[in-house]
Amino acid sequence: MPALKKIASTVISAALLSSLALTPAHAADKDKKDDKQPKPPSTMSSLGGEQLAKTGAQVNLGPGAPVLPKKLSGRSWVVADAESGDILAAHNAHWRLPPASTLKMLFADTVLPKLQPPSLTHKVEEKDLAGVGEGSSLVGIKEDQTYTVHDLWLGVFLRSGNDAVHVLSEMYGGIPATVAAMQEHAEELQALDTTVVSPDGYDAPGQVSSAYDLTLIARSGMQKKDFREYAATASADFPGEKKGKKRESFEIQNTNRLITGDIGVDPYKGIAGVKNGYTTHAGNTFTGVAERNGRVLLVTVMNPSAEESHAVYKEAAHLLDWGFAASGKVTPVGQLVPPKSLDTGAVIGGKGAEPAGGAGQGSGGRPKAAHAAAAGQSSGGVGIALAIIGGLLVFLAAGVFLVNRRWPVPGLSRHSPATADGAGPTTPAGTAEPAGPAGSADAAGPAEPAGAAAPNASAETKASVETEASAEATEATGPAEKS
Repeated sequence: MPALKKIASTVISAALLSSLALTPAHAADKDKKDDKQPKPPSTMSSLGGEQLAKTGAQVNLGPGAPVLPKKLSGRSWVVADAESGDILAAHNAHWRLPPASTLKMLFADTVLPKLQPPSLTHKVEEKDLAGVGEGSSLVGIKEDQTYTVHDLWLGVFLRSGNDAVHVLSEMYGGIPATVAAMQEHAEELQALDTTVVSPDGYDAPGQVSSAYDLTLIARSGMQKKDFREYAATASADFPGEKKGKKRESFEIQNTNRLITGDIGVDPYKGIAGVKNGYTTHAGNTFTGVAERNGRVLLVTVMNPSAEESHAVYKEAAHLLDWGFAASGKVTPVGQLVPPKSLDTGAVIGGKGAEPAGGAGQGSGGRPKAAHAAAAGQSSGGVGIALAIIGGLLVFLAAGVFLVNRRWPVPGLSRHSPATADGAGPTTPAGTAEPAGPAGSADAAGPAEPAGAAAPNASAETKASVETEASAEATEATGPAEKS
């Protein structure tokens, strides 16, 4: 018996020692995995408020305020009141990260007012599509075909077409001129975390933005009637190839899943835009605007976990739900600042007017009318277009910049951009735009290697475009734009 007890004791001791040895190893593996995740910079801009310079989630809960949603994985996010500019909560708001196609909001806010009227046409040449990145999201623009500006903007907003961006850039004066104008406009908006390298958001060294900046840019864009209408359009007919006297068309749908919905994602009640994106380095990015009970909120989420399908939309929806429930019950953690030309330098700007840190902060023919929604869908908030009173009503009182804006929603119905042969979208009063060198002969686009050829605008094209869009849901790999 003593011998058996001794053997049993030895076996138990060995088992205990094995478990103790394995536990630290498991913890070490977890720590090693966590160490590989990018960390926010220790120093970030305090533009908009000192609390925004801090890392991690920032929120000031008051009595009755709900706690923040659990399991938010986005590297950076912001929830803000679109009217007052109050930032209700934020997480690494000024972390400079690759923006993917959310940068197209800045492209549109810069270029759209200059290319008027929407019925303006352009015959696409080979050089217009030069430099479109390999694997880019495409709407299906074809060389030697003519498109209206209206067509092209539908391609930008609905299909995130990099081919449409490049054609519009050539119409504006070329890629370099467009990039320079976008950078100038970003600085005017005080989007100082943003560095523009490509107009379409395709991965490029040094191209970064932040959740704060993207929210600021979206707020500016949504003051423009045509911007709002394009961003809220759920589907539209896009011109295809001309065969004889007849030109075919094919349907395109908005890749913003909070507008159109998808497997596992319902259309968000009250959604009205704005833009989604995906690239290898950026991961999924999204900025959205929604209205409920007279309140309008903006949300931006950058690079959430790739382990869950449609995480960027789910987390954005959770943050919007929280924001609507928390409005009036939290103390703002910061403010969306006004454009530089209107900034008085008081209170709102904080001491962070200068961008923080360096590059190391980040990881790396006539169109057919858009399809109208069935009346029963309007209550779900699919594609609600905000009829925002154009322009900022600026009041300078006691040296403090105040924004007094109303964003009324006259009805819950899906809006579509006006057709080019009618009264097209007009350019409302808004923030100052940089002078655009549209059509200047000395601003020709750079001689870049030709990218993937635009597919024929046919049933085959439609399938190709839809494949590009679906790649975003499956977290496709490769340095391609999948928004």
